[in-house]
Amino acid sequence: QVQLVESGGGSVRAGGSLKLSCAVSAYIFSRCGMGWYRQVPEKERELVSSIMPNGITFYADSVKGRFTISQDTAKTTLYLQMSSLKTEDTAVYYCAGRTFFEWKCLPNYWGQGTQVTVSS
Repeated sequence: QVQLVESGGGSVRAGGSLKLSCAVSAYIFSRCGMGWYRQVPEKERELVSSIMPNGITFYADSVKGRFTISQDTAKTTLYLQMSSLKTEDTAVYYCAGRTFFEWKCLPNYWGQGTQVTVSS
């Protein structure tokens, strides 16, 4: 069973930075790579950023230009560098392994989540 463990969350003032890490217990072999999602109370979990095995990245419009996703060479640690944080970035952030299902990349492994709180 693959385990994902996030770290690096915390509280920061608007305009500040945080770097999230996600340690993966075993390499996830998937054409869909991995991603970072976030969730606020009473809203659906949303994709923030993803990275494919070939390095191609995706960013939600709300974080484009502010967040950077990356992986270590062994692909056992996923990162999310968050800069110029806004109060609306406040959420629980989850890393996920993704799988190809019904012609879409969907998350199928989840970490426990890490809280990011951005204050004004």
